[in-house]
Amino acid sequence: MKNLTDSSKNREYDCPKCKDREMIYNPKLDAMVFCECRERKEYERILENSRISEAFRQKTLKDYKVTNGVTRKARGMAFDYATEFNGEGSIGFLGQVGAGKTHLSIAIANALMSRNIGVLYMQYREAITALKQNMLDEYYYQREISKYKNATVLLIDDLFKGKITETDINIMFEIINYRYLKGSPMIVSSEYTSDKLLNIDEAIGSRIIEQCDGRMIEFIGKSFNHRLNKRAI
Repeated sequence: MKNLTDSSKNREYDCPKCKDREMIYNPKLDAMVFCECRERKEYERILENSRISEAFRQKTLKDYKVTNGVTRKARGMAFDYATEFNGEGSIGFLGQVGAGKTHLSIAIANALMSRNIGVLYMQYREAITALKQNMLDEYYYQREISKYKNATVLLIDDLFKGKITETDINIMFEIINYRYLKGSPMIVSSEYTSDKLLNIDEAIGSRIIEQCDGRMIEFIGKSFNHRLNKRAI
């Protein structure tokens, strides 16, 4: 019969230095300190919790296609927001389908997460459907909506995509107003321009516009649809 050995002796650790505890003893300080692996692992946890798919995690601002002055301004604004982010302020990309609004939004999210800043991706249509279907389950509803309310940064992709009901508006007001009152940053993309957002719900639209003051780009016209216009400069 084989002698049983302590499995912990044979275990392969991702970080042998701290044995995946993310803390090590520093004799000079006579105290436990964070291991050098902690930052990388924190980034991996942020990615895992972001709900951004593996394919979208490859999106960068460098590979966003610039086709004219507006798209150039949009990329520059996105770059400034991502590099200068200090935990405050929101940014919005509104208007024309195919202008790369989701690309810009997720590229910002990826840049922030690489700095260990948590971002939660909210695909509007999917998220709103799930919340509405489970409104009678108070525990589930409050648990899920709390994630969107309290995320360090919330990325709302395709806000108000599809048919809009009063319930949709009420749920989004609950999330956006909560974040507005706390000054919590958002990255917002929508096919609606700011005027149309105000028409849908003035309370929601005005809060987004105020939070994105000076950091909102509106793409107007089919010339911005990269699926129709393949030429890039």
